Amino acid sequence: MLFTPAVAAETPWQEVAPGAKVRLISSDLLKPDGTTMVALEIDMPEATNTYWRVPGETGIPTEFDFAASTGVTGHQVLWPFPLIETKTGYVDFVYRGPTVLPVELRLEGNAADIKLGVIMGVCSDICVPVTASFQLPLAFAAPDRAQGLRIAQALALTPMPWDDPRDPISWVGFDRAADALAVRLDDGKVDPQSLIADTGEAGQLFGAPQKSPDGKLVLLPLLGGESSRGVEGMPVRLTFMTEMGPFSVERRISSAGSTAAGD
Repeated sequence: MLFTPAVAAETPWQEVAPGAKVRLISSDLLKPDGTTMVALEIDMPEATNTYWRVPGETGIPTEFDFAASTGVTGHQVLWPFPLIETKTGYVDFVYRGPTVLPVELRLEGNAADIKLGVIMGVCSDICVPVTASFQLPLAFAAPDRAQGLRIAQALALTPMPWDDPRDPISWVGFDRAADALAVRLDDGKVDPQSLIADTGEAGQLFGAPQKSPDGKLVLLPLLGGESSRGVEGMPVRLTFMTEMGPFSVERRISSAGSTAAGD
């Protein structure tokens, strides 16, 4: 695998599709807990998109491979909140235009040589998988304030765990008549049209939120011809936007016979 060498806390841009280019950037700051922040920066037109950690029905998942790096013991991609798009009857979770995908790296020691391989989908008129490779030595001589700001802005759009004792979601179940996940929202700050449900990158896929006929619940239809067998009791992550920014909570899907509080 060939890697593009870095200059300072960034690599040169690589064109991966017409009008779309990517590079690796770094805050060049080592935290006391042994972690540092890097990010995949994507420069693409608003008419071009790539995909969230759960890409949707037709999307291509983005994969990060740090295996060739030295001094790196682990990584976590911190995904900013995506757009929910429905086109030609399919639902995808996407990013459009300039995008920064932050990655927290756990390091061994006070230096690292980052070698990253990326596979991602880039879509305009057609959708194609593309690849890019980067090399970025990190010595932490001085923080890169400009790149650190870009990463911080993306982190501000990354869903945080909900830690307010007032639970925004009082009940989650599966409505077999509607073939949809049913969610009761108890917090008026939650935008019901922003709700995304997933059971993991390779799990059940749910669609764009809809109001239930009685207006009390938000319904997220099961997509892709998936079987609803075994859905009840399954853990699900709910991601949503509020006036304070994006958040997520984890719940278990109640049985169809359960009722939401207040029904």
